[in-house]
Amino acid sequence: MPLIELVEVLIVVGLLLWLVNRFIPMQGSVKSILNGVVVIAVVLWILNVFGLFHSLSRLRVG
Repeated sequence: MPLIELVEVLIVVGLLLWLVNRFIPMQGSVKSILNGVVVIAVVLWILNVFGLFHSLSRLRVG
């Protein structure tokens, strides 16, 4: 995936998250959970794009 596409996806996700936070009335706790889930999903997606998530899935604990 080219870097330009990655930046475009991050901008679109950020804009959509800002629109949801700005215009959809929610309790603060629900908004925090939504933001956290989106950030975690984006971080995992970026790790997968760069090929780091696959190597992390081979780690075993215990």
